[in-house]
Amino acid sequence: MNRHTGAAISTVESIAQSMSDILSTRIGTRVMRREYGSLLPELVDHPFNDITRLQVYAATVMALMRWEPRISLSRVQFQGATLQGQSSLDIEGSIVDSNEPLSLSVPLNLGGSA
Repeated sequence: MNRHTGAAISTVESIAQSMSDILSTRIGTRVMRREYGSLLPELVDHPFNDITRLQVYAATVMALMRWEPRISLSRVQFQGATLQGQSSLDIEGSIVDSNEPLSLSVPLNLGGSA
């Protein structure tokens, strides 16, 4: 079900919605599920450098491997970083049950210039 409209959505749309929720949820903020989420929100306002890039990759993979069992990741990549700290995170993989390819771009705001 679409979280904004309540309409029915496909499996791929459901996975995309779930991935976006996992990556944007700060760990410790969900009641009764304190470990849910990712470390990505902690990286907001960090300098955009190689260390932050590696932390983003690690936080993304760890969170999605733990909280989204319907997918198998094959690639996580930063795209389009700007001086304002805006970038997108391209995630590629496959759906476990059908082996259907999956590709999603998640917009991120990770601090200023380095």
